[in-house]
Amino acid sequence: MDAVTVSTNVLANGNSVQADSNMENGLITASEEPQSFPANTEVANGTEREGWSNKMDFIVACIGYAVGLGNVWRFPYLCYKNGGGAFLVPYFISLFCCGVPLFFLEITVGQLFQQGGISVWKMYPVLKGIGYAAFTIASFFCTYYIVICGWAFFFLFSSFTKNLPWGDCTGYWTDIKCNDPSLQPEVGFDGHFLTTNGTWLSNEQGQSPAQQFWERRVLNVSGGIDQVGSVRLELLGCLILAWALCYVCICRGVKQTGKIVYFTALTPYIILTVLLIRGSTLPGAGKGIRYFITPRWEKLTTPTVWVDAATQIFFSYGVGIGSLISLGSYNNFKNNCLFDTLVVGFVNACTSLYAGFVTFSVLGYMAYRLGVEVEDVVDEGPGLTFVSYPTAVNTIPGSFIFSIIFFCMLLMLGLNTQFCVLEGIVTSLMDEFPQYNLRKRRKLLLLGLCVIGCTLGIPCVTEGGIYVLQLYDSYGASGICLLWVATWECACISYGYGIKRFYREISNMLGFEPGRYWMVAWVILTPAVSGQGIFIFSLADYQPAKYGSDYLYPSIGQAIGWLMTLASIQWVISFGLWSFLKAPGSLRKRWLHVTTPKLLPHVHIDPEQLIPTVDGIVSSTNAVELHNLHNGERVFQQNGDIPRGGDELSHVTSASGTPQTGYDNMSFVK
Repeated sequence: MDAVTVSTNVLANGNSVQADSNMENGLITASEEPQSFPANTEVANGTEREGWSNKMDFIVACIGYAVGLGNVWRFPYLCYKNGGGAFLVPYFISLFCCGVPLFFLEITVGQLFQQGGISVWKMYPVLKGIGYAAFTIASFFCTYYIVICGWAFFFLFSSFTKNLPWGDCTGYWTDIKCNDPSLQPEVGFDGHFLTTNGTWLSNEQGQSPAQQFWERRVLNVSGGIDQVGSVRLELLGCLILAWALCYVCICRGVKQTGKIVYFTALTPYIILTVLLIRGSTLPGAGKGIRYFITPRWEKLTTPTVWVDAATQIFFSYGVGIGSLISLGSYNNFKNNCLFDTLVVGFVNACTSLYAGFVTFSVLGYMAYRLGVEVEDVVDEGPGLTFVSYPTAVNTIPGSFIFSIIFFCMLLMLGLNTQFCVLEGIVTSLMDEFPQYNLRKRRKLLLLGLCVIGCTLGIPCVTEGGIYVLQLYDSYGASGICLLWVATWECACISYGYGIKRFYREISNMLGFEPGRYWMVAWVILTPAVSGQGIFIFSLADYQPAKYGSDYLYPSIGQAIGWLMTLASIQWVISFGLWSFLKAPGSLRKRWLHVTTPKLLPHVHIDPEQLIPTVDGIVSSTNAVELHNLHNGERVFQQNGDIPRGGDELSHVTSASGTPQTGYDNMSFVK
């Protein structure tokens, strides 16, 4: 064979590297050594893509991300509301049909393509709007979730006193409706309590000291969303502190984040254990725990029980907002992410149950103290965390110590999730816009995001801020949005990119077949449960957002909420239409353009073990000829230098010159 000199552009993440190769006697000899791309290194604008220091960093980060405030306040409440132990039946069914498969899907997609939550969907360009939808939900989530951390800071600082301020009715913020337990005589009027000015009021009119501290001191809550009021400067300071802590902890990248989460993710388990030991020794604790685990099977016939179970799974596992994709993109390409998924899934489910025992031991004690049933002291969401818990803690000897411990735990749980969601946003932006060299400017980018997030969160720390936050929670990052994104993720992988193709690629990545169950889940189970089942039922059984039990949002408030919802879910359709309309050529060519993958898996093949072949024919040159979709230049990748995540290469040209799509017709043989 005559010697042939070939000049070609090797494209890697948009950067062209000029290479001259001589092909002689069936071998390729290059004028310079071809670049080697490690599994979690991205050579983009001269900046290395970092990765986790080790496997445990990633697992602990995922645990910290998935185990959040919802495990402490939402899961126990839903168990109480939906039949106690019977609620575990739909919970675990939803876990295996939706939660774990979606968790595995998102981590796998990130690890396979080594890209963030937006750019990874170039695998099927017409549905790249999935990434922008998830990014929008994550932005809403970051804006309001950290406000809860600000509240926890406020309570933490208020706990550094021997007599907790929510323990009695002596504070300047209390009024005549404050029901101080220390003022009540042993014998009084049935159904009435003695006020601070010596008069009697009915129990229905009264409020606990903790409730008045929460509503009148912390929030100074206004009459409605149309009465925003002034900014609560103390809460604003706590919000700024929380954002500053986020910046300091993750500014250096995932290597630093991976070390910090060892403390913030594992310490809450120690605190939960301390609280469980103390709570189980309190009178009435057994009654509360029995209420938690006793099944009421008749509840299973109610559709809302199944919706609540599935929605809790989506919230708890954090799927649908792109963060898991970004976290997975920093994994080593050969990492066994199936093992990681099973570990995190097991720990998350056990943590919810564990927190339930802690919660109901305390609520049983509260019911004993107040002489009422357990269901009469249970509240949902912030009411459980910032009213019921402080009330219970105040009655325990050494109350201020347990208060400090409890709110430290809340802070760690909240900040863990905030760290990972914010890291996902940063990664998505850096990978989606490499032309701006954002990876080198990571600290500046993160600082800008923190400032923007803090500014957008200011309405949540006004006197009407609780109403704004409830809109974010009910609409901006609601179950409807998450279900929508998750359904399209499964559709993209299963029916767009191709489930068989995806399964082959992840099997090659893992080194073994993960099991056909995952294919069935992604193709049938998860879309059927999340999309056709729960999503449709949620719309049909829509209930307007409300705060507490009596405040219903006015029409303008609900309109703002639905605009938040549409801000995320519209991306899938609008971006797809925009991509199709701007594509060149006839309708058929446009459709081919927007459905042809522009992103190939990050494949790093060891040339000692595998030889890439096209259509099953081993090339004597050991080279794979690739055709770039955009400029028609031919690219020769030598053995092992298969296109990496981020390489916008979408056609394979076989030895016969026939264009092939992606890796469908490429095999790897021993």
